[in-house]
Amino acid sequence: MLASIGYAVAYTGVGIALLVLGFLALDLLTPGRLGRHIEQGSVNAGLVLGTGFLGQGAVVFAAIWTNATNGFGDALLWTVVFGVLGVLLQGLAFLVLDVLIPGKLGSHVTEAAFHPSSLVLAAVQLSVAAIVVASIWP
Repeated sequence: MLASIGYAVAYTGVGIALLVLGFLALDLLTPGRLGRHIEQGSVNAGLVLGTGFLGQGAVVFAAIWTNATNGFGDALLWTVVFGVLGVLLQGLAFLVLDVLIPGKLGSHVTEAAFHPSSLVLAAVQLSVAAIVVASIWP
């Protein structure tokens, strides 16, 4: 039982670190401080960050779930690898959408008033995460 508790703590630590990495990546892609926009009531920023977290959580879950029988060290390594890959691919999807959607996507995401592009970006983040999860699942 103690080993399982240790694994849970380690996986949670890695998961939180990957969520922070995802937050920092999104913060770099949006103007200003993302946390400040959320604090000031930007539903767009909250929606996009929340779906980014959900997607990243799904990737971390899939990496742990599908690799747990390979041993703790291997499973933890795959969790880090696929977690970082998920962050990078979600960032890439953001940049691609920024080219395709008129205006600056980062500015739309941080607007106080609702903007439909935040729904599109949220959907893309979840879709990219689903693709990464599918690539992990045997």
